[in-house]
Amino acid sequence: MSERTTALVTGANKGIGYEIAAGLGALGWRVGVGARDDGRREAAVGKLRAAGVDAFGVPLDVTDDASVAAAVSLFDRLDVLVNNAGVTGGMPQEPSTVDIATMRTAVETNVFGVIRVTNAFLPLLRRSASPRIVNMSSTVGSITRQSTPGAETGPISAAYSPSKSFLNAVTVQYAKELPGILINLGCPGYCATDLNGHRGYRTPEQGAAVAIRLATLPDDGPTGAFYDDDGVIPW
Repeated sequence: MSERTTALVTGANKGIGYEIAAGLGALGWRVGVGARDDGRREAAVGKLRAAGVDAFGVPLDVTDDASVAAAVSLFDRLDVLVNNAGVTGGMPQEPSTVDIATMRTAVETNVFGVIRVTNAFLPLLRRSASPRIVNMSSTVGSITRQSTPGAETGPISAAYSPSKSFLNAVTVQYAKELPGILINLGCPGYCATDLNGHRGYRTPEQGAAVAIRLATLPDDGPTGAFYDDDGVIPW
């Protein structure tokens, strides 16, 4: 890829998203920092620029059509899209008592948000010589692991985990439709971020590694697959 390879990372003002932006920027790429919060977004851009990254802010709410359309207008090219923005929807999430609004919140961001952003940027990605899409998922979205007795899959989750299973399934369909774009899923592992109250045992920088690897796959690399640092994750 050229020195002017351009990437967009959603939810990039902090945590794993910020570290993905930093890692791609360290390759000499131009990186759009997508985030809803103006102050946090611009602070992240300033920090990245101070570290030598060619970063620019992208006001972006993945749940809003107008916001996504406005974000597209800021780009003249896009080579890599990392759909990182995500929410839990709030806990607890026992299926017998979960509020349907909680489920809608998780799916609206974690699934519909990815579809909304991906489809809006597809015209630009199709013009790239080596387009890549990385959708950030989680091993808790693996139905195989969720249904394996004794497997460590976190708390019971009727919204967050199924939203990631939904995202995984949608990503496979994208890969089938778009063979010219390498589209894969990455799990960052249990990282200490705001999403989990910083209870994770991995750092955001460690969590970003899988996304950076999938964003920089060679042209003959895999597509429609689900990975963490240890390799392929069972569906």
